[in-house]
Amino acid sequence: MLQKMPAANRQFFIGLAVGHISAFVLISFNVLAYIPVHFSVLQSYYEDIYNKTDFTSYDDTAKMSNNQVLLVNDVHMHNDNDSVARKLKEQVRVLIWVLTSPANMEKRATAVKNTWARRCNKILFFSSKDNATFPAIGLNVPEGREHLTAKTMKAVRYIYEHHFDDADWFMKADDDTYVIVENLRYFLSGQNTSEPVFFGHHFKLFVKQGYYSGGGGYVLSKEALRRLGPKANDSSICRQDGGSEDVELGRCMEKLGVRTAESIDSMNRSRFHCFDPETHLSGNYHVTYAQYDSHGAKKGPESISDYAISFHTITPQKMQALDFYIYHLKPYGINSGNQDLNRREDKDLKH
Repeated sequence: MLQKMPAANRQFFIGLAVGHISAFVLISFNVLAYIPVHFSVLQSYYEDIYNKTDFTSYDDTAKMSNNQVLLVNDVHMHNDNDSVARKLKEQVRVLIWVLTSPANMEKRATAVKNTWARRCNKILFFSSKDNATFPAIGLNVPEGREHLTAKTMKAVRYIYEHHFDDADWFMKADDDTYVIVENLRYFLSGQNTSEPVFFGHHFKLFVKQGYYSGGGGYVLSKEALRRLGPKANDSSICRQDGGSEDVELGRCMEKLGVRTAESIDSMNRSRFHCFDPETHLSGNYHVTYAQYDSHGAKKGPESISDYAISFHTITPQKMQALDFYIYHLKPYGINSGNQDLNRREDKDLKH
């Protein structure tokens, strides 16, 4: 048909077709460039590209002083009645320790320090080197994922020796973990810290009773810490370095008779999460995630507890956003009140 057209018309249609094709290619490239990349915390099974990302260009938090960040957090403060939360803070004492590194101190650890860490009874930051200004406790362990087991065991030993009486429960988190501390205390208020038990986002492989995601955070009872603390540096019980930190901690706990137990709420919804909220909402998981997750890799808002406790792979920018959404943004005229979502029985996880 083009051959029968005048030359001018042929050039017009050819140019139009080329333009459409070029536009399609450019649009397709841009769409692909903005497809969100989802990543996992399963060491040795996923590639955690978070650690390779530079957030400097859009992380304003890292450029602020502590007072400036606190002002940003508090500028929209509501006149909330927090009497229940304050009472639980006195009754359920929680120490949270955060594993970080010198390279992450300025951005990721600072974002933690200036958001959810302010609500802890006690917060400790552990790094490979001392930082008296931040402050962070140096463990004299080389940096790198392959040394997270050593960092964890040394941190546990330190807490056992120096802070055992400072709390009833002891939680480990990463510097890209966001913890809703009030929800953590509410969940723990229905548990017995004298029992040898720990909680978290449960994976069902490698350890008979399973283990908990390191990034999603795991919580030890006082009795669990009493058993683990003296043995954390015993190579016959606990691996001292190498392997996957969360798996090795799980193996160590099993040897010490510390059991995994259920943390889902009374509506069978998850509280600890090893990804960010968007991933758990969309279900855009890595293809092998379902092989690990004890509850079938559920997705959507109906799978996440209204009193969720933790999310992982949270950028410094998103950490500030979550803090704003959770504690400041309110729909006018809606008072949701308090729900009773704790389970009435304490069930071991059996697989």
